Amino acid sequence: MSLDALQQRMGYVFLDPELLVRALTHSSYANERRTEDNERLEFVGDAVLQLAASAMLAKRFPKAREGELSRLRSRLVNTGALAEIARSLEIGPLLRLGVGEHDTGGRDRESVLADATEALLGAIFTEVGFAEAGAIAQDWIRDRLKILDDRRVDLQWKDPKSRLQEVLQQDGGSTPVYETLGRTGPDHEPVYTVEVVVHEADGRRALASAQGRSKKEAEKAAARAALEALEP
Repeated sequence: MSLDALQQRMGYVFLDPELLVRALTHSSYANERRTEDNERLEFVGDAVLQLAASAMLAKRFPKAREGELSRLRSRLVNTGALAEIARSLEIGPLLRLGVGEHDTGGRDRESVLADATEALLGAIFTEVGFAEAGAIAQDWIRDRLKILDDRRVDLQWKDPKSRLQEVLQQDGGSTPVYETLGRTGPDHEPVYTVEVVVHEADGRRALASAQGRSKKEAEKAAARAALEALEP
Protein backbone atom coordinates (compact mmCIF):
# COMPACT_ATOMS: atom_id res chain seq x y z
CA MET A 1 0.00 0.00 0.00
CA SER A 2 1.43 3.38 -0.97
CA LEU A 3 0.45 7.01 -1.35
CA ASP A 4 1.03 6.71 -5.09
CA ALA A 5 -1.49 3.88 -5.30
CA LEU A 6 -4.00 5.91 -3.30
CA GLN A 7 -3.64 8.85 -5.67
CA GLN A 8 -4.24 6.57 -8.64
CA ARG A 9 -7.41 5.24 -7.04
CA MET A 10 -8.52 8.78 -6.23
CA GLY A 11 -7.92 10.02 -9.73
CA TYR A 12 -5.83 12.93 -8.49
CA VAL A 13 -2.09 13.42 -7.98
CA PHE A 14 -1.13 16.06 -5.44
CA LEU A 15 1.23 18.81 -6.42
CA ASP A 16 2.22 19.07 -2.76
CA PRO A 17 2.62 15.56 -1.26
CA GLU A 18 2.71 17.04 2.24
CA LEU A 19 -0.89 18.13 1.81
CA LEU A 20 -1.87 14.52 1.16
CA VAL A 21 0.05 13.37 4.23
CA ARG A 22 -1.71 15.96 6.38
CA ALA A 23 -5.11 14.82 5.10
CA LEU A 24 -4.30 11.34 6.42
CA THR A 25 -3.07 12.56 9.82
CA HIS A 26 -5.49 11.94 12.68
CA SER A 27 -5.48 14.28 15.68
CA SER A 28 -4.25 11.44 17.91
CA TYR A 29 -1.06 11.16 15.85
CA ALA A 30 -0.65 14.94 15.64
CA ASN A 31 -0.93 15.27 19.41
CA GLU A 32 1.77 12.67 19.97
CA ARG A 33 4.14 14.04 17.31
CA ARG A 34 3.35 17.77 17.62
CA THR A 35 2.40 18.13 13.98
CA GLU A 36 -0.66 19.26 12.04
CA ASP A 37 -3.76 17.08 11.89
CA ASN A 38 -6.44 16.84 9.20
CA GLU A 39 -9.27 18.59 11.04
CA ARG A 40 -9.09 21.91 9.19
CA LEU A 41 -8.95 20.09 5.84
CA GLU A 42 -11.90 17.98 6.97
CA PHE A 43 -13.88 21.16 7.68
CA VAL A 44 -13.25 22.44 4.16
CA GLY A 45 -13.87 19.04 2.59
CA ASP A 46 -17.24 18.74 4.29
CA ALA A 47 -18.34 21.98 2.60
CA VAL A 48 -17.06 20.75 -0.77
CA LEU A 49 -18.94 17.49 -0.36
CA GLN A 50 -22.19 19.14 0.71
CA LEU A 51 -22.14 21.51 -2.27
CA ALA A 52 -21.19 18.79 -4.75
CA ALA A 53 -23.93 16.50 -3.46
CA SER A 54 -26.49 19.30 -3.44
CA ALA A 55 -25.74 20.15 -7.07
CA MET A 56 -26.10 16.51 -8.13
CA LEU A 57 -29.38 16.06 -6.32
CA ALA A 58 -30.89 19.32 -7.55
CA LYS A 59 -30.08 18.35 -11.12
CA ARG A 60 -31.25 14.75 -10.78
CA PHE A 61 -34.52 15.60 -9.02
CA PRO A 62 -35.65 18.96 -10.45
CA LYS A 63 -39.14 18.69 -8.92
CA ALA A 64 -38.08 17.59 -5.44
CA ARG A 65 -38.75 20.00 -2.59
CA GLU A 66 -36.03 21.33 -0.31
CA GLY A 67 -36.93 18.98 2.53
CA GLU A 68 -36.68 15.88 0.36
CA LEU A 69 -33.40 17.06 -1.15
CA SER A 70 -31.99 17.56 2.34
CA ARG A 71 -33.02 14.06 3.39
CA LEU A 72 -31.50 12.54 0.27
CA ARG A 73 -28.27 14.47 0.79
CA SER A 74 -27.98 13.29 4.38
CA ARG A 75 -28.24 9.69 3.14
CA LEU A 76 -25.89 10.29 0.25
CA VAL A 77 -23.01 11.68 2.31
CA ASN A 78 -23.54 10.35 5.83
CA THR A 79 -20.75 8.86 7.92
CA GLY A 80 -21.42 5.32 6.74
CA ALA A 81 -21.39 6.34 3.08
CA LEU A 82 -18.11 8.24 3.47
CA ALA A 83 -16.57 5.29 5.30
CA GLU A 84 -17.55 3.08 2.35
CA ILE A 85 -15.74 5.46 0.01
CA ALA A 86 -12.68 5.37 2.26
CA ARG A 87 -12.66 1.57 2.24
CA SER A 88 -12.98 1.46 -1.55
CA LEU A 89 -9.97 3.80 -1.76
CA GLU A 90 -8.15 1.70 0.87
CA ILE A 91 -7.43 4.74 3.00
CA GLY A 92 -7.35 2.89 6.33
CA PRO A 93 -3.86 1.36 6.10
CA LEU A 94 -2.38 4.75 5.17
CA LEU A 95 -3.84 6.73 8.06
CA ARG A 96 -1.41 8.20 10.57
CA LEU A 97 -2.90 7.34 13.96
CA GLY A 98 -1.76 7.70 17.52
CA VAL A 99 -0.94 4.55 19.46
CA GLY A 100 -4.22 4.46 21.35
CA GLU A 101 -6.36 5.09 18.27
CA HIS A 102 -4.46 2.43 16.34
CA ASP A 103 -4.77 -0.15 19.12
CA THR A 104 -8.54 0.37 19.44
CA GLY A 105 -9.31 -0.23 15.76
CA GLY A 106 -9.18 3.32 14.45
CA ARG A 107 -8.15 2.25 10.96
CA ASP A 108 -11.60 0.80 10.38
CA ARG A 109 -13.64 3.16 12.56
CA GLU A 110 -16.33 4.76 10.42
CA SER A 111 -15.96 8.24 11.91
CA VAL A 112 -12.18 8.23 11.36
CA LEU A 113 -12.53 7.00 7.77
CA ALA A 114 -15.30 9.50 7.00
CA ASP A 115 -13.24 12.38 8.38
CA ALA A 116 -10.24 11.34 6.29
CA THR A 117 -12.39 11.19 3.14
CA GLU A 118 -13.55 14.75 3.74
CA ALA A 119 -10.00 15.84 4.54
CA LEU A 120 -8.79 14.49 1.19
CA LEU A 121 -11.43 16.57 -0.59
CA GLY A 122 -10.41 19.57 1.50
CA ALA A 123 -6.80 19.05 0.49
CA ILE A 124 -7.72 18.86 -3.20
CA PHE A 125 -9.81 22.02 -2.86
CA THR A 126 -6.92 23.78 -1.13
CA GLU A 127 -4.63 22.89 -4.00
CA VAL A 128 -6.79 23.40 -7.10
CA GLY A 129 -10.19 24.78 -6.05
CA PHE A 130 -13.78 23.62 -6.19
CA ALA A 131 -14.12 22.66 -9.86
CA GLU A 132 -11.80 19.68 -9.56
CA ALA A 133 -12.52 18.84 -5.93
CA GLY A 134 -16.27 18.94 -6.59
CA ALA A 135 -15.93 16.76 -9.68
CA ILE A 136 -13.97 14.15 -7.72
CA ALA A 137 -16.53 14.24 -4.91
CA GLN A 138 -19.32 13.63 -7.40
CA ASP A 139 -17.41 10.71 -8.91
CA TRP A 140 -17.11 9.17 -5.46
CA ILE A 141 -20.81 9.44 -4.65
CA ARG A 142 -22.27 8.71 -8.09
CA ASP A 143 -22.88 5.00 -7.44
CA ARG A 144 -24.62 5.72 -4.15
CA LEU A 145 -26.80 8.31 -5.90
CA LYS A 146 -27.91 5.59 -8.30
CA ILE A 147 -28.93 3.41 -5.33
CA LEU A 148 -30.90 6.29 -3.81
CA ASP A 149 -32.42 7.06 -7.19
CA ASP A 150 -33.64 3.48 -7.59
CA ARG A 151 -35.01 3.44 -4.05
CA ARG A 152 -36.78 6.76 -4.57
CA VAL A 153 -38.43 5.44 -7.72
CA ASP A 154 -39.32 2.28 -5.83
CA LEU A 155 -40.96 4.30 -3.09
CA GLN A 156 -42.71 6.55 -5.58
CA TRP A 157 -44.24 3.89 -7.80
CA LYS A 158 -44.67 0.82 -5.60
CA ASP A 159 -47.53 0.77 -3.14
CA PRO A 160 -45.82 2.08 0.00
CA LYS A 161 -48.06 0.10 2.37
CA SER A 162 -47.06 -3.17 0.72
CA ARG A 163 -43.41 -2.18 0.68
CA LEU A 164 -43.48 -1.20 4.36
CA GLN A 165 -45.00 -4.55 5.29
CA GLU A 166 -42.25 -6.31 3.30
CA VAL A 167 -39.52 -4.32 5.04
CA LEU A 168 -40.91 -4.90 8.53
CA GLN A 169 -41.45 -8.61 8.02
CA GLN A 170 -38.07 -9.33 6.44
CA ASP A 171 -36.65 -10.17 9.86
CA GLY A 172 -39.84 -11.52 11.39
CA GLY A 173 -41.12 -8.14 12.50
CA SER A 174 -44.66 -7.06 13.25
CA THR A 175 -47.35 -6.11 10.75
CA PRO A 176 -47.88 -2.33 10.54
CA VAL A 177 -51.15 -0.94 11.88
CA TYR A 178 -52.68 2.34 10.69
CA GLU A 179 -54.45 4.38 13.34
CA THR A 180 -56.53 7.47 12.53
CA LEU A 181 -55.54 10.23 14.93
CA GLY A 182 -58.03 12.80 13.81
CA ARG A 183 -60.01 14.59 11.11
CA THR A 184 -60.06 18.31 10.46
CA GLY A 185 -61.45 20.64 7.84
CA PRO A 186 -64.94 21.03 6.37
CA ASP A 187 -67.00 18.08 5.19
CA HIS A 188 -66.30 18.80 1.54
CA GLU A 189 -62.52 19.04 2.11
CA PRO A 190 -61.51 16.86 5.07
CA VAL A 191 -57.95 16.24 6.19
CA TYR A 192 -57.16 12.99 7.96
CA THR A 193 -54.14 12.39 10.18
CA VAL A 194 -52.95 8.79 10.33
CA GLU A 195 -50.13 7.20 12.32
CA VAL A 196 -48.52 3.90 11.37
CA VAL A 197 -47.42 1.82 14.35
CA VAL A 198 -46.17 -1.63 15.17
CA HIS A 199 -47.03 -3.56 18.32
CA GLU A 200 -43.99 -5.33 19.70
CA ALA A 201 -43.21 -7.36 22.79
CA ASP A 202 -42.09 -4.24 24.65
CA GLY A 203 -45.07 -2.13 23.56
CA ARG A 204 -46.41 0.13 20.87
CA ARG A 205 -43.88 1.83 18.56
CA ALA A 206 -44.91 4.72 16.29
CA LEU A 207 -43.07 4.77 12.96
CA ALA A 208 -44.47 7.87 11.27
CA SER A 209 -47.57 9.98 10.81
CA ALA A 210 -48.97 11.89 7.83
CA GLN A 211 -52.03 13.67 6.51
CA GLY A 212 -54.21 13.16 3.47
CA ARG A 213 -57.56 14.08 1.91
CA SER A 214 -58.76 10.56 2.62
CA LYS A 215 -57.80 7.86 5.09
CA LYS A 216 -56.30 5.84 2.26
CA GLU A 217 -54.18 8.76 1.08
CA ALA A 218 -53.02 9.51 4.63
CA GLU A 219 -52.12 5.85 5.22
CA LYS A 220 -50.00 5.76 2.05
CA ALA A 221 -48.27 8.98 3.04
CA ALA A 222 -47.56 7.62 6.53
CA ALA A 223 -46.17 4.38 5.04
CA ARG A 224 -43.95 6.37 2.69
CA ALA A 225 -42.65 8.49 5.58
CA ALA A 226 -41.94 5.35 7.60
CA LEU A 227 -40.03 3.81 4.69
CA GLU A 228 -37.89 6.94 4.34
CA ALA A 229 -37.02 6.66 8.02
CA LEU A 230 -36.34 2.92 7.91
CA GLU A 231 -34.43 2.78 4.60
CA PRO A 232 -31.54 5.32 4.85
